[in-house]
Amino acid sequence: MTTIYVGNLPFSATEQDVRALFEPHGTVESVKLINDRDTGRPRGFGFVEMPQPAAQTAIQAMNGREMNGRALRVNEAQERPQRPRGNGGPYRR
Repeated sequence: MTTIYVGNLPFSATEQDVRALFEPHGTVESVKLINDRDTGRPRGFGFVEMPQPAAQTAIQAMNGREMNGRALRVNEAQERPQRPRGNGGPYRR
C-alpha cells in the first residue's frame, strides 16, 4: 500500500470528492483529509492510500491537475520526522 500526499486542496473538498478524483486510476483504499486541531477547519491537504502500481499512475496523472481552480500537489507521502520530546521548551517548570 502506498500513501499519497495531496496538497493545495480547496477547503470545500470532501473525502468523497477526493476519492472520485483518484478512483479512475485504481482502487482507493482510504482518503483522509486533515483538519486544524483547534478550529476544526480543513487545512487544505490530505492523504490517499492506493496499491503501489495504481498509486504511481495516480501521482503522475494528478500532480498539477486543477480542482476548483487550485493546482493540486500530489506526491508520495514522506514519513514525518520525529520531533524531540521533553522539557526543552520555554515553559519548563
